[in-house]
Amino acid sequence: MHDSEIATGLKRFLPQRIPILYLILGALLAVSVIPMYFYARVVAINRDRLKTNEMLLQNTVTRSLADDASQRQRNLQMMLQNLSTAVQINSGGNLDDATIASPEMRALLENFVSSGGDVAYATILNSEAKGVTAGRIVPDEFLQREMKKGFDLAKEGQAYTGQALQVGTGDDTHTVMLVTRPIMIGDTFIGLISAVVDLDYLLNRLQEVSHGGLIAYVVDSHGRLIAGAERSYAIGQDMTSIELVKAFVEEGGRLAATHEFNMSVEGKKIEMLGTYSPVQSLNWAVIAQKQTSEAYQGIYEMQRSARLLAILAVLMSLVISIWAARRITTPLDVLTQSSRAIARGDFSRRVELVTRTEIGELANTFNSMTDEIERHIEDLKRAAEENRQLFLSSIQMLAGAVDEKDPYTRGHSDRVTRYSVLIATEMGLSTEEVEKIRISAQLHDVGKIGIEDRILKKPGALTPEEFEIMKTHTTKGAIILRPVTQLADMIPGIELHHESLDGRGYPYGLKGDQIPLMPRIIMVADTFDAMTTNRPYQAAADPEYVVRIINSLANTKFDPRCVAAFTAVFQRGQVHVKRDVPMPAVAMAAAAPLPVAGHREAALLVDTERI
Repeated sequence: MHDSEIATGLKRFLPQRIPILYLILGALLAVSVIPMYFYARVVAINRDRLKTNEMLLQNTVTRSLADDASQRQRNLQMMLQNLSTAVQINSGGNLDDATIASPEMRALLENFVSSGGDVAYATILNSEAKGVTAGRIVPDEFLQREMKKGFDLAKEGQAYTGQALQVGTGDDTHTVMLVTRPIMIGDTFIGLISAVVDLDYLLNRLQEVSHGGLIAYVVDSHGRLIAGAERSYAIGQDMTSIELVKAFVEEGGRLAATHEFNMSVEGKKIEMLGTYSPVQSLNWAVIAQKQTSEAYQGIYEMQRSARLLAILAVLMSLVISIWAARRITTPLDVLTQSSRAIARGDFSRRVELVTRTEIGELANTFNSMTDEIERHIEDLKRAAEENRQLFLSSIQMLAGAVDEKDPYTRGHSDRVTRYSVLIATEMGLSTEEVEKIRISAQLHDVGKIGIEDRILKKPGALTPEEFEIMKTHTTKGAIILRPVTQLADMIPGIELHHESLDGRGYPYGLKGDQIPLMPRIIMVADTFDAMTTNRPYQAAADPEYVVRIINSLANTKFDPRCVAAFTAVFQRGQVHVKRDVPMPAVAMAAAAPLPVAGHREAALLVDTERI
């Protein structure tokens, strides 16, 4: 019989999983023979375990703070991008002295400061460094010097993130950081947005996690202190004398790392355990450190208990082995079950162990780690929701700016959005796709902000030349929003909502399947609203009459699936149309729609210049 056959035979009789109870019983029996060896092994195993958990705790704390700082930086950059877009739209690309001092510009800035909880001060400047300011602090000479540096870099088209500074005195002291963003039209610098971010949120988080001997602070890429839980630390202080900070600076700090190191305090060397996690978007590092005497306190307690256990085990191992095994395996089983629950995503599970042994401390550490993870996840969810609401508010602001240009189209974007969402939902699209259509419909006419009022508000029919200019609002809208990465998936609905299945639409004359589903949905909603509201060139038509026209153009102008979905929600009474005040008699006579005699006449009614 070969060795492989013997091994195969043994596997049939041996269990795949050996209960930990049997392993502990065997270990306790071995104590009676070689107690000191057992003692050394237990110390080593538990030391590694506690060290791993302490490292995991430090890593969790630093990662949570680093992710929070990164998330806030991303939110601020998005707010600056939105404000820059709003400034460009409201100014028309001309930030002269009169425009920069206008009430609209001040309102934009004040809304920016009030909506950003961490923004303590902000300015909008033109290319001559003239502008408006808002905020709750007064810049001192150091902050003004930072702002001058940011302005000089902005003229070269560069954004700037400054170093941490302290402003104010006494109880009114704040740690702040300057972030600037140039306002560019193509390659031309027309102005600057500066935001002074209050870092008190970071100080508060650092103080929250600094307990039980753990000290947390933040340094920049040069090892200078950004913020610290210890008030004795000075902002800007060089921390590279600490080996952990020095390692971060020398290694570039791209990945989190944990080190044991020595730290000199009043001439005495103290052994420390520390972890740093980089904040990539800011070139910072969040650092947490703790004396090993406190980090490994459970190990020292275990050593004292283990010595007594080693002596008694020789005499009493056979008597207490079963009892001891039960005492150890039960809490381990609790820890295992709790770990599995957390692995399944149940972060509400906590380990309830009434014990003062090392396993009790392990359970407490486990609970602390779970608290941090749960808090971190809630913070991320809250930040994501705040970011989403800010994003949607910015979109509504842009759509409102377009609708306000023409009193006849006021509320048009909101109504088209509502109808488009009803169609998309009726068609069974996913929640994600419905949200994309909602945003695209809200912004579908954003390009009209670049159309001259004489054309946009003209009460009569447009000339061929004026019509060509009007048709550019689709491509203008795409050009305006294309720099915003988050809106890339929404561009088709903005650029192509005037295309037609028969190829007679604009701007590209696409046919059939060349037109994505998003603009097909929006064109139905857009047409319905345009024909059921009063316009300078067209009286509002009866909704039922408009639905019949739209259905008559299915397969030629409109996607029949979209038409069927809209007809279904209309017939269920989900489409609520506000009856417009009748137009004056002269305008009504000039703009009243003709009766529908066939598809050709219906096409003429729907294919208007400005829907």
